[in-house]
Amino acid sequence: MQLGIEAISFYVPNYYLDLAVLSEARGVDVAKYYIGLGQRKMAVSAPDEDIITMAANSAVNVTQPDAKNSIDTLMFATESGMDCSKASGIYVHKLLGLSSQCRVIELKQACFAATMGLQMALSMLQQNPQRKILLIASDIARYGFNTAGESSQGAGAVAMLLSANPRLLAIEPESGFYTEDVMDFWRPNYCDSALVNGKYSCDLYLRVLEKVWHHYSQLSGRGFLEHDCFCYHVPVPRLVEKAYKRLARLVTAEEVTDEQAKLTMQHSLYYNREIGNCYTAALYISLLSLLETSDKDLTNCRIGLYSYGAGCVGEFFSAVVQNGYNKLLNLEQHRKILAARNSLTYAEYEDFYNFTLPIDGSCIEIPKYTTGEFRLAVLDKHKRIYERNNNQA
Repeated sequence: MQLGIEAISFYVPNYYLDLAVLSEARGVDVAKYYIGLGQRKMAVSAPDEDIITMAANSAVNVTQPDAKNSIDTLMFATESGMDCSKASGIYVHKLLGLSSQCRVIELKQACFAATMGLQMALSMLQQNPQRKILLIASDIARYGFNTAGESSQGAGAVAMLLSANPRLLAIEPESGFYTEDVMDFWRPNYCDSALVNGKYSCDLYLRVLEKVWHHYSQLSGRGFLEHDCFCYHVPVPRLVEKAYKRLARLVTAEEVTDEQAKLTMQHSLYYNREIGNCYTAALYISLLSLLETSDKDLTNCRIGLYSYGAGCVGEFFSAVVQNGYNKLLNLEQHRKILAARNSLTYAEYEDFYNFTLPIDGSCIEIPKYTTGEFRLAVLDKHKRIYERNNNQA
């Protein structure tokens, strides 16, 4: 019995900052971002947008009426949690109108959480193949203002409907994984932005890739050339290109040039260059980017996937694209979402960045900015109140 992804869709905020604007404000050459990071834009969440509204907006297309009644579990993966007790998915469950006979849980281990959710869900489907599981990854990557990490911010969500006998992507059972207690990236409860040792984190990302590849290869018996495409967790696109070069050299002993790596990975990075880092959602936005922008038919292609979460946990696994996959994608809507975004001035970006909600429980009505189907409307007595947005674009 095959298990995997039945449907997949993403959502990003309707605002972005072009890194050319940031480079001018910071007094650095734009090539540092455009070429050095391989990044052009970063999605910016408005005051009435959060991980819950993004999650619900991303899931609308994969929770059509015919699927809703079959969903018995909602898994919400994030490292931008809203509450130390209540799962963010509970709000999403209500906004989507899912059945009350549905379990909801929140998962956290940095950017790895969605992959852990995927593997857990597949085991659950093995036990009960008649049901379906909704897995959502939603995050807002936030770093200190005017710090080295600021240019690699971003925001977005991916929703995946998981099932037995999937029509889109079958996940293969072998996977290699690795855990080590390190401090490359973390965010204590008292911080509203991440702390990161950038070079150390990049080095770990590459080192863990080697370890999980060897583990995966031993279990599966597959070599590098038995994979038609690759998708990686994407902190910044340039790191992914380096990772591809390193793995190719390690396994095949062949040198890959920068230009070859860029050309090979271009389709899997197209969306990420436009959105920025989305933490738990980044790998799966890369997967969607590959499926929707590739210039060739990917039917029956094997995709190698590398998931990394700082702190750290890594995993390498694979999936096979199913026949007719391209009829199940939401390409036109995703293109529309990206094309309809508004470009922020530096002053507008600064205002959005500095907006904060009260922490004393006082009531505040939040101005309307977001054009998605759902928005955060009010904070009252420490309660978040969401509503359908009547001003959708």
